[in-house]
Amino acid sequence: MRKKNKILYNKFSREDLEKKNAVENFERTTVSFYKYVLIDDPLGLREELYIKWAKLKINGRIYIAKEGINAQLSCPKPKWNKFLKSVHSTKGFEDITFKIAVEENQTSFLKLAIKVKKQIVADGLLDNEYDVTNVGTHLSAKDWNDCINHGATVVDVRNHYESRIGHFLGAIKPDVDTFREELPLIKEKLKDKKDEKILLYCTGGIRCEKTSAYLKHHGFKDVNQLHGGIIDYTKQVQENNLENKFIGKNFVFDDRLGEKISTNVISTCDQCGTSCDNYTNCKYVDCNLLFIQCKKCKDKHEGCCNNDCKKMSNLPKDEQKQIRKARKRPSLNSFKKSIRPKENITERNINT
Repeated sequence: MRKKNKILYNKFSREDLEKKNAVENFERTTVSFYKYVLIDDPLGLREELYIKWAKLKINGRIYIAKEGINAQLSCPKPKWNKFLKSVHSTKGFEDITFKIAVEENQTSFLKLAIKVKKQIVADGLLDNEYDVTNVGTHLSAKDWNDCINHGATVVDVRNHYESRIGHFLGAIKPDVDTFREELPLIKEKLKDKKDEKILLYCTGGIRCEKTSAYLKHHGFKDVNQLHGGIIDYTKQVQENNLENKFIGKNFVFDDRLGEKISTNVISTCDQCGTSCDNYTNCKYVDCNLLFIQCKKCKDKHEGCCNNDCKKMSNLPKDEQKQIRKARKRPSLNSFKKSIRPKENITERNINT
């Protein structure tokens, strides 16, 4: 078994990373990509890419598994061509395409994290429940719009907190926390539509690959997916002057937490109920709850989800650590990661 190379990991605190980022004298491009491809040595590839991308000052979150790669990252614009070469020169990655972020942000990612996983998207499926080489038809933005206009069934292949701030009108939006929960639920919701046209969409396309393969394996005849996901759809709409059928924001898994696709604001602040679609993570790091918070409430509650968290976040860090050690539930995983609109955010008890 190969020993972990401790050099190939971030060793800086968030505060230090934010300071380093603040003095950068170049712009960044935020990009995502994925590829299902057989990787014989995921750990070896992980170390190879870490060395290359650290030199290019790449920040991001990348998952590698035997089944492929899933990456969201930011690249310094002066290093963009070298980054492209590093990707396309990797065996199996020659034809990878990239989804450029709709809205840029210098702090979308603060560090480089490349992890080896069992799957590039955790789905809980057995190998005999899908064939990723037999996926749905990829639709351009124009074809997608045409199918919607002709009454096709649209399914949001994302979690509840993603569709809460933005979605295609009329889409089926499963009320789930994880992709793993979603697949059997989607199959059940569509059980009477096996011969009808099904449209699947997600952020960048990767979850649709698995979902379409899963549905086809279970007898669905006409399965289609939005090519490049919401990100590429937006680009095509802008470039080809098409009708934008997506309302609100596209949730993204980086420090931006969302990028505007339309001017519609379809959600409300979890603390005061005013119109708002800005997600935040509770400032108290041991809570880290994902919730919607308007600027007025952000200032009032200092970026926290309730008064308990506000008090805790203002304690000295050493005292916070001692409280965590003494608490019955010391793990961050003990807490819910996000809330639903009807839940009472003030009832969370962080000290039990």
